[in-house]
Order: sequence, then structure tokens, then C-alpha cells
Amino acid sequence: MWGERGVNPNKGAAVFLGVNKLNLDTKGRLAIPVKYRERLMGNGASAIVVTINPQERCLWLYPETEWQPIAHKVSRLPPLKPQNRQLQRLLLGHASELEMDGQGRVLLNNELREYAGMDKRVALAGLGHKFELWSEESWTDGRKHWLEEAIQPDSDLSEELQNLAL
Repeated sequence: MWGERGVNPNKGAAVFLGVNKLNLDTKGRLAIPVKYRERLMGNGASAIVVTINPQERCLWLYPETEWQPIAHKVSRLPPLKPQNRQLQRLLLGHASELEMDGQGRVLLNNELREYAGMDKRVALAGLGHKFELWSEESWTDGRKHWLEEAIQPDSDLSEELQNLAL
């Protein structure tokens, strides 16, 4: 189904999978694993965009080409509705365009790291078209909680999950 280098031939977009435990250096730089670097910068993108996840204490990391349509949609939401303004402030207001340096590192600013409770150890989780970046401790605690929730027989499934055949 997937072509070379994790590209879906039907969509032409990179697919990011797996969890990587990584270190931030003393300046707050994250070294992107080599297996993702080319895909992140593919399709003519020159930047990576990092913003907060407004529902959980982690960061979202997008290839610029994936972020642009999201930013466009969010920026076009009618601002007179409080929920729209909040989402615009959180997603767009915290978004940072980052360039990878020669060693494949990106510098996460203090505000983003503080929001996600990151110090040295982090977990980079591929979620298809983007990544989530967690403090390693939050990732480990979250995974335990998510697994416990997933096995509950009375858990409510969204309509999309009910129709998903795995």
C-alpha cells in the first residue's frame, strides 16, 4: 500500500509512524531522526511548524506543506465566536516555523517546551501526517492510561471508529 520512503502513492504525502525516545540538548534543540528528515522537508517544504496541542500537554509538529491548509482553515473561522478565537490564539498564536540545521535539529522555544513540560527526555510519536512531541514521562503515563481506556468494554467509540475495519 505504501510506496518507497513511507509515501502513500495515492496522496503523495509522507506518513510518519512509530515512537522515538530522544534527548533535547541544553539549548532546547531536538534532533529529528534521520528516517524522518527527508520526508519532513519533502514536497518543496522549507520549514517545520510546531504548535501546541490545545487538548493535551504536548506539541504538534507538522511539515510546512501539511500545516498550511490547517492554518488557512483556522484563520478563516469567524472570529466573533469565542471558541473560534480561542482556537486561533492557541494554534496559530503558538505556531513557530522552524528550520532544520545541518545536523537535522530544530530549536524549540522555551514557551513551547514549558507548555509541554519538557526537559531533557522526550517522545516523538508519528501520527500519520504529523508528529506529537511529549515529555517522556507524560508519554509513558499517557500510554498507560490510553491502554487502560482502550480495553474498557463500555467505552464509547466515535462513529468513525465504529466503522473502521482493522
